[in-house]
Amino acid sequence: MVTADSTAKKEEKSQRMAYDDILLHLGEFGPYQRRIYLLLCLPAIVVALHKLAGVFLQAKAEHRCLLPFESDNATYYGLTEQQMRLSYPWDYLAKGYSACRMYDTNYTEEYFHNNVPANQTVTCDRYVYNTEKYQSTTLMEWDLVCDSAWLKATSDAIFMTGVLLGSLIFGDLSDRFGRRPIFFLSLVIMSVAGVLAGITPDYYSYTFFRMIVGAATSGVFLVAYVIGMEMVGPKKRTFAGVAIQYFFTTGFLLTAGFAYYIKNWRHLQIAYTISGVIFFSYYWFIPESARWLLTKGRKEEARLIVKAAAKENKADLPDDLLDNLLTPTVNEEKMQEAGEKPSLLDLFKHPNLRKKSVILLFLWFVNSMTYYGLSWNTSNLGGGNDYLNFIICGLVEVPAYTFLLMTLDHWGRKVILCGCMLASGTALLLTMFVPNDMVWLTITLAMIGKLAITASYGTIYLFSAEQFPTVIRNVGVGASSMFARFGSILAPYINIMAEIWQPLPLLIFGGCALVSGMLALILPETLNRKLPETIEEGENFGKKSKLKVVKNGELDPVC
Repeated sequence: MVTADSTAKKEEKSQRMAYDDILLHLGEFGPYQRRIYLLLCLPAIVVALHKLAGVFLQAKAEHRCLLPFESDNATYYGLTEQQMRLSYPWDYLAKGYSACRMYDTNYTEEYFHNNVPANQTVTCDRYVYNTEKYQSTTLMEWDLVCDSAWLKATSDAIFMTGVLLGSLIFGDLSDRFGRRPIFFLSLVIMSVAGVLAGITPDYYSYTFFRMIVGAATSGVFLVAYVIGMEMVGPKKRTFAGVAIQYFFTTGFLLTAGFAYYIKNWRHLQIAYTISGVIFFSYYWFIPESARWLLTKGRKEEARLIVKAAAKENKADLPDDLLDNLLTPTVNEEKMQEAGEKPSLLDLFKHPNLRKKSVILLFLWFVNSMTYYGLSWNTSNLGGGNDYLNFIICGLVEVPAYTFLLMTLDHWGRKVILCGCMLASGTALLLTMFVPNDMVWLTITLAMIGKLAITASYGTIYLFSAEQFPTVIRNVGVGASSMFARFGSILAPYINIMAEIWQPLPLLIFGGCALVSGMLALILPETLNRKLPETIEEGENFGKKSKLKVVKNGELDPVC
């Protein structure tokens, strides 16, 4: 018996296949798609600039307490060794003079002449910063150090909260009003909020505008990514999904380049923002998504876009095939009337599906937390050159993504995901055994961990989408992405633990990655497997077959 719900789903599926069929006639990745895809990849550079800007906008600089007898323009190295010894207690954990406390005394000439440190210490009211590496940062301007260091982490966490909210808000808006207008709306918001963040007078308004920028980056990247993927044929989507990450990596590297030449944090924030203004020119180059137009019944607009693509690709597009493509679709409203729409709760109603879902959510959480944690943690690695450490941290992404392009469709998703997470966890945990005078080895192990987690993060997108049943795939991937944002929100607070013990953040990231790699072994491989479409198939997908003996003595497999 065929129900109205199953009929609607079959009709939707057949029409979705019709659009993929027309891509085969156009060329799955012809000149038209390549041109538009390249243009849509470029905004990922600016998105990376904003997402990683905090590393330099809020860069940590050496500091000490401003002593009562020092003027406002005192320099970091303005004290003699004797004055340092009699002014600041020794911090045995940091192996240097305390950066947050000073002796509680009057600091008279007689005190320094006696050459005996005071008995009591107090916290600093004001600070002197080393401006050799960074001339101006938010940390220096608003004293986000010592007892206020948590405010720096909170600013990064709130930025990522904005990224989370933006993915929810702009994703919904792009489905309602179209990809193209929401792309430009996000670009306007990102530009305005980015400039305001650079001229704001205090920490709280700066953090607020950075949160708005974070939300807007989700709109810019999400919509550009969706438009690009919706016009690429099925066989080219793995390549298209990974290749855009190279542009994000380019932005990663340029973040350090901007910061190296622009030392004032306000000028730097505005420079990052202005670099995105060029994308307003896309108004004359980027079309609306033909897929989206069809779902909204705007057939003639979709026809014009498809014909323009066919002309540029020099493809022969028969009118009957085009007419078949433009057949009215079943919209979501009718689908809702035909039957109950699957929800997130359906992932947790069945034991096997629940187990896989929980593992996938945890994998997304750890991948995002570790990726952003390591990307933002370069100033805690030591080695003297934050810019070089950051650039290396970005460069290791190139072999990571190249490795995925070469192996994902040959080795399988599971072995790459598990192997990369285990490798990352092992490398990061090994940093606890590195002697203090071998900073180069700590940096090397951290970069190996970053390379591996980048490959893992790139794999989890595809792997998780293939694990969830078709009827709930968007819901499952959306929930996974939300958990990933929770991980990136937590990452700054883990990084601040370097104030307690410098290797601690790496050990936390490494331990989580190692556990995640082991849990991923439970998940089934998806390469060259028929993917689940219904909730029932999703529950049975990956279950080990058991054998029972039936009456005639034959073995009957039972899932």
